[in-house]
Amino acid sequence: MRLRATAGLLASATLLVTAFAAPAGATPVPSTPNAGHQPSKHHFSPAAQSFVGADTVQKRVAKLEAAMASLPKESTAYNATKLWNAGITGAGSTVATLVSFGDDQVKQVLDTYSKNHGLPPANVEVIQPSGPVPACTDPGVDTATCQGWGGETDLDVTMMHAMAPNAKIIVAATPVAETQGFTGLPEMMHAVDYMTEHKLVDVISMSFGTTEENFPSFDSIKTLDPALDRASKAGITMVASSGDDGPTGGYLYGPGNYPYRVASWPASDPRVTTLGGTQLHLDANGTRTKADDLVNVADDGFAEGAGLSKAYARPNWQDGVKKITGSKMRSFPDISMEGVHGTSQSAPLFAGVLALAVQAKHGKLGQINPVLYTKLGPAGTKAGIVDVTEGDNSQDGVVGFTAAKGFDVASGWGTVDASVFVPALVKALK
Repeated sequence: MRLRATAGLLASATLLVTAFAAPAGATPVPSTPNAGHQPSKHHFSPAAQSFVGADTVQKRVAKLEAAMASLPKESTAYNATKLWNAGITGAGSTVATLVSFGDDQVKQVLDTYSKNHGLPPANVEVIQPSGPVPACTDPGVDTATCQGWGGETDLDVTMMHAMAPNAKIIVAATPVAETQGFTGLPEMMHAVDYMTEHKLVDVISMSFGTTEENFPSFDSIKTLDPALDRASKAGITMVASSGDDGPTGGYLYGPGNYPYRVASWPASDPRVTTLGGTQLHLDANGTRTKADDLVNVADDGFAEGAGLSKAYARPNWQDGVKKITGSKMRSFPDISMEGVHGTSQSAPLFAGVLALAVQAKHGKLGQINPVLYTKLGPAGTKAGIVDVTEGDNSQDGVVGFTAAKGFDVASGWGTVDASVFVPALVKALK
């Protein structure tokens, strides 16, 4: 495993943040009266949170095994194994997970897990494009947050590897914890630019998000978009988790969530394909015992995110579902996959599916939302789209969105049968 860091970036951190600062005169958007405190921390799933205290490879493997023990075999559930049998394993593709801090021993963790479960060794590279990443025990670092990000990293790469075992995986680790508002996001967007400029990746997965209301203004969010624009123009496909707070989201200065519907960024960004969370119901042989439904775990305080942006207008490729959304704004998610450990599980799973498509297409996919909405979604099962019609994402006293037949705000187009979806996607992009 090779670690890379670009020189001099820490010294220019102030310039980096300034480059993504809110426009002059922007009207602040209210969040909570607890001003003056540190922004709320990243909302980790219980699985990622369980890695806190796991400070060795052996301990992290044990946490990963425990988290994965209750999960079905994703490659079987989504029929990816049919593609593997045809030689489509993700070979030649590169998918990245964009995270704060990361885990510099992620290859050892993933290789140990893979050996235990019959998967090939992983091709993993860790890069530090926005400056050297501190150790979790370094002065000034919140150790629990850092170790939680380590768990997020290990879970992300496991999902990718389980779906596309021969894809190369890049962990793009940044040195500042992503929280709420702008904190940590300039460094992440710099990492996107670095991967674009150096032509490192085909797909970028983002398992993080912050409530739109927590930016200085809705327009200020868009100062983060140039990096995503450049990545899209370079043919890179970006996926993001829809969030784990149902239809609401955390205050800028916590604790607590907004008492009304809000949206999360980058999930709300039209440049991104956003993943909602479903749960699989399988028997011991991997056969579905009932249809997938939406994740909503009241005991753990999370439900898959879904909603309507207040910052981004409805893109023209969503015009075909405007009567369903009833809004002039961007709705999300676009598609859904298993997210019983949060939609930070769903996004890297779908990134793995896209890695299979990159191999099948012999090249980058670019922005897939236009064909998803105009060709694949309307074709339904013929294009590998599996409808999700059960569940809602109401949470924390806020009424959410309900899954229904066909496209709906709660699940997007539903979920996928990778064995049909991948060739259909490749054909639609020609």
